[in-house]
Amino acid sequence: MDIIYSIIAGIVQGLTEFLPVSSSGHLVVLHDFLKFDFIDNLAFDVVLHLGTLFALVIFFWSDILKYLRAFFQSLAKWNLRNDVNQRLAWYILIATFPAAIAGYFFENGIELFFRQTSLVAAMLIVVGVLLYLADRFSARIKTIDQLSFSSSLLIGIAQAIALIPGVSRSGITIIAGLTQKLNRESAARFSFLLSIPIVFGAGAKKVFDLFTSQSISSSDVVVLILGFLSSVIVGYFCIKYFLRFLQSHSLSVFVYYRIVLGLLIFTLLFLDK
Repeated sequence: MDIIYSIIAGIVQGLTEFLPVSSSGHLVVLHDFLKFDFIDNLAFDVVLHLGTLFALVIFFWSDILKYLRAFFQSLAKWNLRNDVNQRLAWYILIATFPAAIAGYFFENGIELFFRQTSLVAAMLIVVGVLLYLADRFSARIKTIDQLSFSSSLLIGIAQAIALIPGVSRSGITIIAGLTQKLNRESAARFSFLLSIPIVFGAGAKKVFDLFTSQSISSSDVVVLILGFLSSVIVGYFCIKYFLRFLQSHSLSVFVYYRIVLGLLIFTLLFLDK
């Protein structure tokens, strides 16, 4: 059964890391209520994070090279005013700091305080309503190339809020992007690009924790590989088709989904009393 749970966990991670629906909300339903006993160890957490990181790197490989090249060019010849790639490279770097700082200092405290099923359900609904308002009333007239420094920093601050379970990192950053007049596809694209340093940092930290706290048994290798592969494959196609979806569709389906899931969790909590 560990193999089945591994594949399911990889699929859930690959989808919910990028869709604005909250991975923690889904893990609550699958683990607490449906009794899906995921392999709850550090090694499995590491491979799932590395899987979503690989999906991001594979999909955005050309963008990563472009912005890295622009960043190093800016060190030799500063031209942010006229070079949009240099500008975005620095925006992504600077906008990463709020979430990195918040994660380093407050992640454990936030996890301890907010890791309550009822609060996860509440965040699903609250952020769902915010997603509706941002999608319904924002101007959506700018592309990612027109992003300003203040707007990118605001999106970075929003990413820090995603430490609260039930919020959704992609959800809250897309909301922030929409409030800054980005169109849906550009808001999601910047959200994903902004997530790369954070996902990399979180994965690196977990790898360090893994090597300093436990070893991996040979019997776990197949399970870990399957979780990793399912996370990579599902994550890659999720990014691809979500960005394509946003070119011609609203975010309403995710709004309804979040609210329904939040209400479902509240209902299950009530029935479980």
